[in-house]
Amino acid sequence: MTETPARDKAADTAPYKHLYLVDGSGYIFRAFFAIPPRMTSHGVHTNAVFGFTNMLIKLLRDTDADGLAVIFDHSGDSFRNEIYPDYKANRDEPPEELVPQFAAIREATRAFGLPCLEQPGYEADDLIATYARLAADQGLRVTIVSSDKDLMQLVAERIDMLDPMKDKAIGRDEVIEKFGVPPEKVIDVQALAGDSTDNVPGVPGIGIKTAAQLVEDYGSLEALLERAGEIKQPKRREKLIENADLARVSKRLVTLEQQVPVEADLAGFGLREPDPEVLRDFLERYEFRSILNRLADKLVANGGEGVVPDAKEVGGSAAPVTSEAPAERPPGSGYETVQTAEALKAWVARATEAGTVAVDTETDSLDSLRATLVGVSLAVAPGEACYIPLAHKGDGGDGDSLDFEAGAPPQQIPLEEALDLLRPLLADPTVLKIGQNLKYDLEVLHRYGVEVAPLDDTMLLSYVLEGGLHGHGMDELSKLHLDHTPIPFKEVCGSGKSQITFDRVPLDRATDYAAEDADVTYRLHALLKPQLVTEKVTRVYETLERPLVPVLVAMEEAGIKVDTGQLKRLSNDFATRMGELETEIHRLASRPFNIGSPKQLGEILFDELSLPGGKKGKTGAYATGAEILEQLAAQGHDLPARVLDWRQVAKLKSTYTDALQNQINPKTGRVHTSFGQAVASTGRLSSTDPNLQNIPVRTEEGRKIRCAFVAEAGHKLLSVDYSQIELRLTAHIAGVDALREAFAAGHDIHAMTASQVFGVPLADMDPATRRRAKAINFGIIYGISAFGLAQNLGIAQGEARDYIGAYFARYPEIQDYMERTKAEAKERGWVGTLFGRRIHLPTIRDKNPARRSFGERAAINAPIQGTAADIIKRAMIRIPPAIEAAKLEARMLLQVHDELLFEVPEAQVEETAALVAQVMEGACAPALELTVPLVADVGVGASWDEAH
Repeated sequence: MTETPARDKAADTAPYKHLYLVDGSGYIFRAFFAIPPRMTSHGVHTNAVFGFTNMLIKLLRDTDADGLAVIFDHSGDSFRNEIYPDYKANRDEPPEELVPQFAAIREATRAFGLPCLEQPGYEADDLIATYARLAADQGLRVTIVSSDKDLMQLVAERIDMLDPMKDKAIGRDEVIEKFGVPPEKVIDVQALAGDSTDNVPGVPGIGIKTAAQLVEDYGSLEALLERAGEIKQPKRREKLIENADLARVSKRLVTLEQQVPVEADLAGFGLREPDPEVLRDFLERYEFRSILNRLADKLVANGGEGVVPDAKEVGGSAAPVTSEAPAERPPGSGYETVQTAEALKAWVARATEAGTVAVDTETDSLDSLRATLVGVSLAVAPGEACYIPLAHKGDGGDGDSLDFEAGAPPQQIPLEEALDLLRPLLADPTVLKIGQNLKYDLEVLHRYGVEVAPLDDTMLLSYVLEGGLHGHGMDELSKLHLDHTPIPFKEVCGSGKSQITFDRVPLDRATDYAAEDADVTYRLHALLKPQLVTEKVTRVYETLERPLVPVLVAMEEAGIKVDTGQLKRLSNDFATRMGELETEIHRLASRPFNIGSPKQLGEILFDELSLPGGKKGKTGAYATGAEILEQLAAQGHDLPARVLDWRQVAKLKSTYTDALQNQINPKTGRVHTSFGQAVASTGRLSSTDPNLQNIPVRTEEGRKIRCAFVAEAGHKLLSVDYSQIELRLTAHIAGVDALREAFAAGHDIHAMTASQVFGVPLADMDPATRRRAKAINFGIIYGISAFGLAQNLGIAQGEARDYIGAYFARYPEIQDYMERTKAEAKERGWVGTLFGRRIHLPTIRDKNPARRSFGERAAINAPIQGTAADIIKRAMIRIPPAIEAAKLEARMLLQVHDELLFEVPEAQVEETAALVAQVMEGACAPALELTVPLVADVGVGASWDEAH
């Protein structure tokens, strides 16, 4: 860190009173992610430049600044990399479309006549710190325009901050609210807590809240480290002593340099009107016509005086980043029914000009691959929405409760004419399309030859921001964020036997309902999208969830072929098996009864056979759930074991072999599952209608069902499965050197664990001992108890407890990870994956011990399972373009947690298998370098079972 003072001329008296120092680098990324993709006619990407320009305009008009400078990060390393070579090492490279815009953004700054500052060896924050100090020393008031928490250490009597995301001033009180300490102690707190974004190490296991308390208790970081031996908590004491030097290094990393030898003169930061010719040339070259048109008169008048417009003059793009829900009229007022081509053209033009449009489809079915497109709704601003009916029949029913009247079809634009008008808009790369669960709409529209891109999905925005806290359906989000209850579906279509399809809803009611959906979606997007930046989950949304949508669309449309003959045979076999089991169960019970009746089963088990553990519920009937029956079966009782067998076969028959025959799409001859992208809080995908992820793979019956999923003629099914990915991630995340080395060497991890935990030489390893180690290996990361392990292995609880104790004695790092993660989860309320996904744990602080214990187990497993889910999503996004680039014809059909299933022409199996395995094994790069190798196992066959 240099001791050279800033040049004297930088401190020359400034001819202004209030200096704004803009964190230009922060503006760049906010602009890029807030503005939809746009290009000039020459193919130059400009969305970040456009957003940045509008943000400058808004700032210049909405503040009292009479001095202003924009500061950027220099492209090279800073002095911090000399202190700590891994500083910021885990940051992703900026998006490919953004890099060329960096120079243009600096050009935009200069076009407005503003100082554009950066300096080799220093970060923007250091320059801001230096200029803020110099200006404050002169008695100027300084406002730092940024939401970056690292700058909060600078807040002082004459220095405050302005969060441009929330248009919120940040002073001393706000810093205390954020960090729990005043600005002068922020660096001590940051040094202890570290920062995963910048790869500042901190002290493991200490978060912001704990750090603040420690700093307050001991006065400073140095005092705390000197007295670390006084800390009462053993693990915390040990961590502070072990990592004292790391904490000191972290403090040097987070401390902003206020003595940068800056070159620019403070006196030159006074605001002045830009050169109109320079500004006009800039706006014309980057084709910012909407801004240019509004400034046209001012650019030629008075030599450019007053050239910067009011933010309102720039329109909807003037403030692309806002965290406030727009305050326009409430949803539901003033919607338009579009019934002519001229009216639709006008809406398309408005959407194109706005650059952002919310889109929703109305259909007559929840099955996107069979549904008829009934209408489309658009919203271009809060309260400005329309509905375009396309297939309404004008027949509401026969005197049902909704009192609809039968009649001739209403006036509508012919379907193909309307779609021809909508296609250019929905495919326009410069117009962002917003939807709620947009995957459904994409599949419906694709069947009509309509492509939709680029896109944003409010369901996924909510999921990334608050996964685990609540549902992400539109109605729930509207009530939560907008305090508005949308029109219920049953209010327009009825319910039960009287329910009608949407094509029979009168247009006035259809418009109110459909346009409101688009309107609410638009408002939710304006509220949720900016929060990605403030919550630091932009990478999760932009690199995982959003690009996965078209991949899932293609998979759902592809479907998978099933052998109906095999399904029928299996249904008959299962029926026979159920009959055999029923006879056996009745014999064991000494009388016939309804096996499917919990009440009758409970009476047999606990009243007549007097088996232990009978507990009656509120209804007076005994509990006979799977857990109860499994406990009884583990104790050696035959009847509950046979009932479990019967239930499994019955479920396979009803859920799969019977139901699948009815779920075959008549047009494709294939089964098309629906992947739930915003369901599991860990980031895992779910599968419904039918659920193809829950077919048991370890039972003979389950494998028989997989035999019914087959490849088309001339093709094979290719299964590529991550080998023991969660164990590998456990070794990496918990830092277990023994497991890391074993994975690197390709050892049998379960045999090695058995050898190390139970002291059995590998040469003498028997299957039973290896099985015990395998059960522990997988059970530990799910927080398994001695009771659970005892049940799994059929051993006494005491013996199981000893096994777990021996495991932790051999791998203490895993127990440390578990305790550390639980503590962090309780402090923050969430845990994170290696890629930044946040998994919220609402029960982690619950007063109820059972619910709290559930939250603790989830906290332990979620970072591991969530990271595994992120990794396979990264692979799924990369595989289709890799297949296309290699000119292969494989199609990705299914994802079942750690497995991907493909349909591949027989002649391309070997090449496709190698390509897919390569992509999957390298899916972490370049964002993350694991300390264990990822391994993808490959299987090929005519059926799913054969390939698995």
